[in-house]
Amino acid sequence: MALDIVAAFIYGIITIIGGIIGYINASSNVSLISASICGLLLIFSAFMRLQGQTWGLTLATIVTAVLLVVFAFRLAKTRKFMPAGLMIILGMLTLAVMVHQFVAIRR
Repeated sequence: MALDIVAAFIYGIITIIGGIIGYINASSNVSLISASICGLLLIFSAFMRLQGQTWGLTLATIVTAVLLVVFAFRLAKTRKFMPAGLMIILGMLTLAVMVHQFVAIRR
Protein backbone atom coordinates (compact mmCIF):
# COMPACT_ATOMS: atom_id res chain seq x y z
CA MET A 1 0.00 0.00 0.00
CA ALA A 2 1.40 3.38 -1.01
CA LEU A 3 2.08 6.00 1.63
CA ASP A 4 -0.13 8.57 -0.12
CA ILE A 5 -3.15 6.32 0.42
CA VAL A 6 -2.46 6.10 4.14
CA ALA A 7 -1.80 9.85 4.38
CA ALA A 8 -5.05 10.78 2.59
CA PHE A 9 -7.07 8.34 4.69
CA ILE A 10 -5.62 9.52 8.01
CA TYR A 11 -5.93 13.22 7.11
CA GLY A 12 -9.54 12.58 6.09
CA ILE A 13 -10.34 10.89 9.41
CA ILE A 14 -8.62 13.69 11.37
CA THR A 15 -10.57 16.28 9.38
CA ILE A 16 -13.89 14.62 10.16
CA ILE A 17 -13.01 14.29 13.85
CA GLY A 18 -12.02 17.96 13.92
CA GLY A 19 -15.37 18.93 12.42
CA ILE A 20 -17.21 16.90 15.05
CA ILE A 21 -15.18 18.53 17.82
CA GLY A 22 -15.84 21.96 16.30
CA TYR A 23 -19.55 21.21 16.26
CA ILE A 24 -19.53 20.02 19.87
CA ASN A 25 -17.48 22.94 21.20
CA ALA A 26 -18.90 25.81 19.16
CA SER A 27 -22.18 24.39 17.78
CA SER A 28 -20.78 25.16 14.34
CA ASN A 29 -22.84 23.49 11.64
CA VAL A 30 -20.51 24.91 8.99
CA SER A 31 -17.53 23.23 10.65
CA LEU A 32 -19.30 19.89 10.78
CA ILE A 33 -20.56 20.01 7.19
CA SER A 34 -17.38 21.31 5.56
CA ALA A 35 -15.12 18.96 7.53
CA SER A 36 -17.37 16.01 6.70
CA ILE A 37 -17.36 16.81 2.99
CA CYS A 38 -13.58 17.33 2.85
CA GLY A 39 -12.87 14.29 5.02
CA LEU A 40 -15.13 12.04 2.99
CA LEU A 41 -13.54 13.30 -0.24
CA LEU A 42 -10.10 12.43 1.16
CA ILE A 43 -11.25 8.97 2.25
CA PHE A 44 -12.92 8.43 -1.13
CA SER A 45 -9.76 9.48 -2.95
CA ALA A 46 -7.70 7.08 -0.82
CA PHE A 47 -10.12 4.29 -1.70
CA MET A 48 -9.91 5.14 -5.41
CA ARG A 49 -6.11 5.16 -5.18
CA LEU A 50 -6.30 1.75 -3.52
CA GLN A 51 -8.32 0.57 -6.54
CA GLY A 52 -5.52 1.77 -8.84
CA GLN A 53 -7.14 4.99 -10.00
CA THR A 54 -4.42 7.65 -10.29
CA TRP A 55 -6.98 10.48 -10.34
CA GLY A 56 -7.61 9.69 -6.66
CA LEU A 57 -4.20 11.17 -5.91
CA THR A 58 -5.11 14.32 -7.83
CA LEU A 59 -8.36 14.69 -5.90
CA ALA A 60 -6.63 14.16 -2.56
CA THR A 61 -3.94 16.70 -3.44
CA ILE A 62 -6.50 19.34 -4.43
CA VAL A 63 -8.61 18.82 -1.29
CA THR A 64 -5.52 18.94 0.93
CA ALA A 65 -4.28 22.13 -0.76
CA VAL A 66 -7.68 23.78 -0.32
CA LEU A 67 -7.74 22.81 3.36
CA LEU A 68 -4.25 24.26 3.80
CA VAL A 69 -5.39 27.60 2.39
CA VAL A 70 -8.54 27.64 4.53
CA PHE A 71 -6.63 26.83 7.71
CA ALA A 72 -3.91 29.37 6.87
CA PHE A 73 -6.56 32.11 6.66
CA ARG A 74 -8.14 30.88 9.87
CA LEU A 75 -4.78 30.89 11.68
CA ALA A 76 -4.05 34.42 10.43
CA LYS A 77 -7.47 35.56 11.62
CA THR A 78 -7.59 33.91 15.05
CA ARG A 79 -3.85 33.62 15.82
CA LYS A 80 -4.65 30.45 17.79
CA PHE A 81 -2.63 27.33 17.10
CA MET A 82 -5.51 24.96 17.74
CA PRO A 83 -7.00 23.74 15.50
CA ALA A 84 -5.74 25.68 12.47
CA GLY A 85 -2.01 25.46 13.18
CA LEU A 86 -2.13 21.73 13.84
CA MET A 87 -4.15 21.10 10.68
CA ILE A 88 -1.66 23.18 8.67
CA ILE A 89 1.25 21.08 9.92
CA LEU A 90 -0.59 17.81 9.24
CA GLY A 91 -1.76 19.12 5.87
CA MET A 92 1.75 20.10 4.82
CA LEU A 93 3.03 16.64 5.72
CA THR A 94 0.18 15.04 3.81
CA LEU A 95 0.73 17.29 0.81
CA ALA A 96 4.46 16.55 0.80
CA VAL A 97 3.74 12.81 0.69
CA MET A 98 1.26 13.31 -2.16
CA VAL A 99 3.60 15.49 -4.21
CA HIS A 100 6.36 12.93 -3.72
CA GLN A 101 4.01 10.25 -5.02
CA PHE A 102 3.08 12.44 -8.01
CA VAL A 103 6.76 12.69 -8.90
CA ALA A 104 7.20 8.94 -8.51
CA ILE A 105 4.22 8.22 -10.77
CA ARG A 106 5.38 10.64 -13.47
CA ARG A 107 8.80 8.97 -13.78
